[in-house]
Amino acid sequence: MVINQYTYSKMLIKEHNFLVPLDYDNEEDKKISIFVREIVDEEYGNKGLPYLIFFQGGPGYESPRPITNSGWIKKASQKYRILLLDQRGTGLSTPISQESLSGMDDEGIAKYLTFFRADNIVRDAERIRDNLIKDGKWSVLGQSFGGFCATHYLSFYPNSLDQVFITGGLPPLKAHPDDIYRATYKRVIEKNKLLYKIFPHAKKNARRIADHLIENKIHLPNGDQLTIERFQQLGLSLGFSDGMATLNYLFEKAFINKDLSYSFLKNVLSLQTFDTNPIFSILHESCYAQNFSTDWAANRILGEFPEFEIDRKDEIYFTGEMIYPWMLDKYQSLAPFKKAANFLAEKSDWPMLYDEQRLKNNKVPIAAAVYTNDMYVDREYSMETASIIPNISIWETDTFEHNALRSDGEKVLDSLFSRVI
Repeated sequence: MVINQYTYSKMLIKEHNFLVPLDYDNEEDKKISIFVREIVDEEYGNKGLPYLIFFQGGPGYESPRPITNSGWIKKASQKYRILLLDQRGTGLSTPISQESLSGMDDEGIAKYLTFFRADNIVRDAERIRDNLIKDGKWSVLGQSFGGFCATHYLSFYPNSLDQVFITGGLPPLKAHPDDIYRATYKRVIEKNKLLYKIFPHAKKNARRIADHLIENKIHLPNGDQLTIERFQQLGLSLGFSDGMATLNYLFEKAFINKDLSYSFLKNVLSLQTFDTNPIFSILHESCYAQNFSTDWAANRILGEFPEFEIDRKDEIYFTGEMIYPWMLDKYQSLAPFKKAANFLAEKSDWPMLYDEQRLKNNKVPIAAAVYTNDMYVDREYSMETASIIPNISIWETDTFEHNALRSDGEKVLDSLFSRVI
């Protein structure tokens, strides 16, 4: 159902709501609402352009809200009617939060959250496609976790797809999270070394902040304690093109006299969205789970890397895109999910996300960007996946980082479109 239509910044925008089942195996049970924002360049609004559905990275993050007609959206909206999907549980699509699930017990929360993985996100997309174009095909653009969704789509509904574009998101098809985190921890260590090579003074500044947090109990503006482990989680930004500079400038003005400034603490809080987007924290490891439990893999594997120990006396190393069980105690807004998160970490009967045999017989044209130094989606696993899928064109580059679609979107799409269009 169309709920709004308007023109903004030379974009024709149409907003849709769709009712879909929470559980596609019990369609008569609970329904949830899925929000989609459709965008097409104003000059191309009457040309009947085909659809391109966008799967955002995450898991647990809504689609971008375009402020200007620029970047990848400008490029794509001249070839397609873009569908910016708020994946179930995010944005305006029946969002998950401590408030929205407050009436459920722990087992109920855990069961509810099992319906918010890539498989059901793609089922939602299929329901939307059927509503908009019936038996027609459309194209997909998947960024990061969105590429995981696109690969699931190729595994189970290839006949619905015209073309597929993936940026930094070719997933490991059957690797265990233990091995995935061994690879990504190594990459995070490399990024830490690069941070201190580019900004050598950041080493001293970060060490001073870390020592202050060890010696003092410091709270963020929302009341959460800023522990040394939470400070280390700022490393989530290290894999972005602007991440190292952002951290350097944050650290250099951390103190006023001998105390951490309010400005520093507020900026730390704004950089961390683990609690405002709880799916990311609670279902992150399960996006790899296929007939096995994850059992807090990142936390278990962390002990294999002494570089991240908090009692080191030299440089402090930051962690990356890893989730730890202590977060359910230290982030106030995640605390209501603690028992449910543990249930999900122990769950071993997760459905398969990919059909390797069907992927080996792929006929859908695919163009995928693989970033050589990607801190989030390991290059080796991506290339291994690409090696078994026919009809795929890989653009590997060491010039861009994981956020290239956001930072240099027109260049990225120019390269991908030239491979299949």
